[in-house]
Amino acid sequence: MNLVIYFSLMLVEVFILLGVSIYGVSLLFSAFKGAPYVPTSKKQLERILENAHLKKNGQFVELGSGDGRLVRYAVKNYGVKGTGVEINPLLVWWSRYLSKKDGISHKIVFLKQNVFNYSLQKVDYLYLFLMPELIKKLIPKFKKELKKGVVIISHGFKLPGLEKKLIHTEFDKAFSTYYYKV
Repeated sequence: MNLVIYFSLMLVEVFILLGVSIYGVSLLFSAFKGAPYVPTSKKQLERILENAHLKKNGQFVELGSGDGRLVRYAVKNYGVKGTGVEINPLLVWWSRYLSKKDGISHKIVFLKQNVFNYSLQKVDYLYLFLMPELIKKLIPKFKKELKKGVVIISHGFKLPGLEKKLIHTEFDKAFSTYYYKV
């Protein structure tokens, strides 16, 4: 009997180590692709979206959606249609699972895709919490693809070259949020 317990505990330890390893590798993967996974607190996301003045049925896209918490919150509480674009396959899977668990999987889609390959032509609201180097590379894409009137919400970093489009800044100790209307 002790041998069965011993091997059962060994098996549990192997699965825990495997899970932690997969999670760690996925975080490194995200960091090397341009943006580390940094979850936004519920208090922050409430404030961020409150200041965005989202309209029901608007198309809300989050570039680098991580676990999808912000876009899921927008869909649940503001009635927007949501899309999360994330390069990390583990985070995409987790986002899909959580949206199904929340009962909103029919209103939201999570894509395992590079942000540069996602078309922004039908976006009404664009949210990003990305590193400045990646943001700088995305600016030409924004200028080319975003239609007039799109609200861009950049958490943490200003958008270079769009200073004249800045409509609001929400200051915070950790990360300020910048709202632009293009």
